[in-house]
Amino acid sequence: MEEHLPQSLIVEVLSRLIDTADLARCRVASKTLNSLSQEVRSLNLLCTLSRYLKSRSPETKHLVTPFKTIFHNLVQNSRNLESISIGVDKSLGGISYDDVEDDSDDLCLTDVRFIKDWLPRVCGHLKLLSISDFWIQSCWRKSTVLALISSCCHRLLELEVRNAWLSVDGLNPMPTLTHLTLEFIRLEDEDLLKINECFPSLQVLNLVGVGGLKEPKIDLLHLKTCQWTVSNAPLSLAIFAPRLLKLKLKCVKPKSLVLETPLLSDFHLALEKENEVRVKEFRNLKNLQLESSSLCSLIHKFRSGNTIKKLKLDLLKSAEPVKMKKFCLGTLLDIFPNVNSLTLGPMAWSEAETCFREGGLESWSGMKEVKEFIAHLVVDDINVTLSFIFCILNKCTTLLDMALLIHREVDSGTASNLISRCTADHPRIIWRWGMWKEGEEDTWVSVGI
Repeated sequence: MEEHLPQSLIVEVLSRLIDTADLARCRVASKTLNSLSQEVRSLNLLCTLSRYLKSRSPETKHLVTPFKTIFHNLVQNSRNLESISIGVDKSLGGISYDDVEDDSDDLCLTDVRFIKDWLPRVCGHLKLLSISDFWIQSCWRKSTVLALISSCCHRLLELEVRNAWLSVDGLNPMPTLTHLTLEFIRLEDEDLLKINECFPSLQVLNLVGVGGLKEPKIDLLHLKTCQWTVSNAPLSLAIFAPRLLKLKLKCVKPKSLVLETPLLSDFHLALEKENEVRVKEFRNLKNLQLESSSLCSLIHKFRSGNTIKKLKLDLLKSAEPVKMKKFCLGTLLDIFPNVNSLTLGPMAWSEAETCFREGGLESWSGMKEVKEFIAHLVVDDINVTLSFIFCILNKCTTLLDMALLIHREVDSGTASNLISRCTADHPRIIWRWGMWKEGEEDTWVSVGI
C-alpha cells in the first residue's frame, strides 16, 4: 500500500508517530518503510512501566531488548532529525529505592557516555531535545550532559531535562536557545547563575521542583514567560526580567522575594508565608492569582492594583499555624477597584463567608466593576451561604455572571435547594453550576445537579 503514497507523505506520517517504538516496527515491515524511516524529523521513545517490570523479571528479562539499544538503533541511521524526546514514563516515579536491588544504569538517560554515542551525529538540524531520566538511577550520578549538548547542538531552540542531578561544568553559551525546561532537577546557586549567563536568549523558562538552591536569581533580558516552582525554602529569591509578561511562581516561605518585572501582565503567586515581599509597581498587570496562608498581608503588597481586571484568590494551609488577619471581601475594593472577574478558592470563600457572618461586610459598598464571580463552596449552613451570595449580588450591581461550584460531598438535596433558591431570587443573573473536590478537576454540570 505504501508504494501508492507519495514518499513525502509517508515521511510526514512516520514523523508524527507518538511512540517511536512503532517506527521500529515499521522498519521491519517493508524495505520502503525502512528506507523512508531514516528521513523522519522526530523521534519520541518512552520506557513504560510494563517494559521496565518485564526487564526486571527473571521470567521475561531475556526477552526484552535494552531500552538504550532500541533508541540507538533508531537514531543511528536518521539523517534529518529536528526533534528528539527520550525518557521514562511518569509511572516509574512511583518506584521506591527499596524496590531496586542493584545500581544499574540501564535507564540513566543523562549518562554522558550514552548521549555522546549518538548526539554528535544527529545534532546538525536538531531544534528540540527532551530527556526525562529515571530518578532512582540518576539522582546520585552527577551529569555534565549540559556541557555536551552546548558543545554540539548549535541550532537548538528548545531543551528539556527532567529527573536528574546536573552540573554546569564546561557549559558553553547557547545563544539560539529560547525555551528551557528543568523539572525535578538538583542544582546549586552557582549553576543557576551559569544558566543565566549561557542562555541569554531565553524567552520561556520552566523551573519545576528544582532543589538545592539557597539564594536563586533569574536575570534574563529577553524572558517573556516563566514558571518557577521552588521545592525548598530559599533564603531569598529574585527575578530581574524587564520583558517578562507571564509569571507563575510557587515557593514556600523565602525570607526575601524581589521582583523587578515592570511589563508583567499575568501573575500567579503561590506563597506559603509572606515575609519580605518586595514588588515594584506593575503598570501592565491584568490577571493576578494569589495563594497564601497570609493572604490579607500579601494582598496589601499590591497597592497599585488599578490595572487588574481578573483576580483569583485562595488561602493555603500553613504548616505553622499563626494568628493573622482573616480574609474579607471588604479589603478588595480599595486595592483592586477595577476588577471585572473575581474568583475565590474554597478556603478564601470560607473565610469571606465567616467575615460576613460576623458582620464584617455591613459597610461594604461592593465592587462596582465586577461582572463575573466564580467561587468554590463548602455549604455548612445553607442559610448563611445564601445570605452571603445575595449580599454579593445586591452590592455588586454590575454583576451578571455567577458561577458556583459546590463540594462533591454536599448532599444532593442541599445542593438542589441552593440552586433553586438562587435562580428564583435573582432570575436576571446568568447562573452556572459545578462541582469540585480536592485533587480533582472542576466539573461544570447542568442545573439538575
